[in-house]
Amino acid sequence: MPVALVIGASRGIGREFVRQLLRDGWRVWATARDDASLAELQGAGANALKLDVANTESIAALGWQLDGEKLDLALFVAGVPSPAQGSTEAPTRSVFDQVMHANVLGPMQLIPTVAPLMRAGGKCVFISSIMGSIASTTDSFSWVYRASKAALNMAVKAASCDWRDTIFAAMHPGWVQTDMGGPNATVPVEQSVTGMLEVVAGLQPADSGSFRAYDGARLPW
Repeated sequence: MPVALVIGASRGIGREFVRQLLRDGWRVWATARDDASLAELQGAGANALKLDVANTESIAALGWQLDGEKLDLALFVAGVPSPAQGSTEAPTRSVFDQVMHANVLGPMQLIPTVAPLMRAGGKCVFISSIMGSIASTTDSFSWVYRASKAALNMAVKAASCDWRDTIFAAMHPGWVQTDMGGPNATVPVEQSVTGMLEVVAGLQPADSGSFRAYDGARLPW
């Protein structure tokens, strides 16, 4: 039975990953920050772990909680949005710190913990965004979030140079109909996750360090 770890599974994309992986016969470890979400994940059939990606001590504890486990897939979903302001307005330090800590520092601190648990040929997939593509940028809307996802993309690419036995990928899920995506989003969460899992299944070692969309498109950095 293949084994997956879903980091940030309390709702939205993360919760849908858990649902589809369990349906498809995976054994799933899933993380959340609050007790209610942990109980729901456990009730759905996942092995629930408490984790706050913005808390260094919590990240350190994940390693011993998974001690001895071997993973075929790790999905790094946890993240936060930023206000809509662009470059005409300076971000506050609190907003900058919150977004960068959750979206960049958290994954960077998790990689040295999770990567050694991967089986040879396993896959570490990070939920990024087309808003982190420098080449595709045409406005400064939500520029702190943009900067965080561009930084995450670099972290994923850089990590792929060290962990050669694991396939790393950054992935754009589409504009998804979740709390973060908002009421005008165009892609149902089921469609996004189904597409991403199909793309992930097809990733080969030569694809490590790539930036992909849920429909399989290769995206520019």
